[in-house]
Amino acid sequence: MWCGQALPRPSVEGTFTLLFTDIEGWTRFAQWLGDQRAHRLLQEHDRILADCVARHSGQVVKYMGDSFMAAFPSATRALHCAVDIQRAFADHNRKHPETPIKVRVGLNSGESIQDRNDYFGTAVSVAARIAHKARGGQILVSEVVRDLAGSVAEVAFRDVGRRQLKGIPGRQRLYDVVW
Repeated sequence: MWCGQALPRPSVEGTFTLLFTDIEGWTRFAQWLGDQRAHRLLQEHDRILADCVARHSGQVVKYMGDSFMAAFPSATRALHCAVDIQRAFADHNRKHPETPIKVRVGLNSGESIQDRNDYFGTAVSVAARIAHKARGGQILVSEVVRDLAGSVAEVAFRDVGRRQLKGIPGRQRLYDVVW
């Protein structure tokens, strides 16, 4: 026991694929919708994401307002999940053109530390920054994800060149997933 509580689980180090999402233009859109409608739409967003992650054997790590983080033991599963996410939101947007949800998705794979249901490390930061570079409806992945999953994921990649990611040294080669 530690301070009257069970000792925390030890952290786990390993290679994970991290997926981040963010709704493009959410703040302005939410203000236009009003709090009640925005909240209901965000609940639908969260449900779609959680369903997709579960289908691809991932772990929902956390919801952060209109952003989302998930972790996967496989780059291929994460990539298939990202495509599933974009297809689900494209379907939502066709059915509800008055309230489109334009999600940007970023993925990176690398050594990370899993501790208390969260993930830490440079690989995590890179994944979050990649998502920030994407446009609504776009999936951007690191070169590592493309190399790990590219031959088995059955998706096409378009090289978008080297990009500077905020707070990350050097320029990172990114790929657009053609879904």
